[in-house]
Amino acid sequence: MDDGDEGAVRATRRKRADARRNEKTLLDAAAAVFVDSGVDAPVRDIAARAGVGMGTIYRHFPTRADLIIAVYRHQVEACAEAGPALLASSATPHAALARWIDLFVDFLITKHGLAAVLRSDQSGFDALHAYFLDRLVPVCAQLLDAAVEAGEIRSDLEAFMLMRGVGNLCVGADADPRYDARRLVELLIAGLRRPA
Repeated sequence: MDDGDEGAVRATRRKRADARRNEKTLLDAAAAVFVDSGVDAPVRDIAARAGVGMGTIYRHFPTRADLIIAVYRHQVEACAEAGPALLASSATPHAALARWIDLFVDFLITKHGLAAVLRSDQSGFDALHAYFLDRLVPVCAQLLDAAVEAGEIRSDLEAFMLMRGVGNLCVGADADPRYDARRLVELLIAGLRRPA
């Protein structure tokens, strides 16, 4: 390969890396806006938060459904990657679990809007839900197991049950401003502790 070919390959790789970074920035901004304002938030709010023009968002995600599905997958991956990182960086496994559940609540807030967007595509929704379970149940189980092994929490709770309980506490949180799902989830996680 001559120098010109090598330069073209490097430029292509750099362009791909830049495109991935830009897409991640867009997805992070969209996730934050969706958590704050719901999945019906104006695209201009996402563009402003990401520091890009609206055309950039539409170039990456031609429809709102495309954007919401991409945010959903992005948040699943972020939650999956956060579990081990939180275990490594938190003072205790229970603290790591609590921080991870907080991220999971943010994800659930966005996920509830997804159902409305995919109303007409049940198989697409089912595939995303299976992906969600495949990626996140093992991470939650790892966090629970670490807290059990440390003697911090009860040992009679399965990851799926905990995630389902947290999900149920989050349902309808946007319908009543007096309902604080996050506070109830905090109480649930605190209640897992073994008595001293």
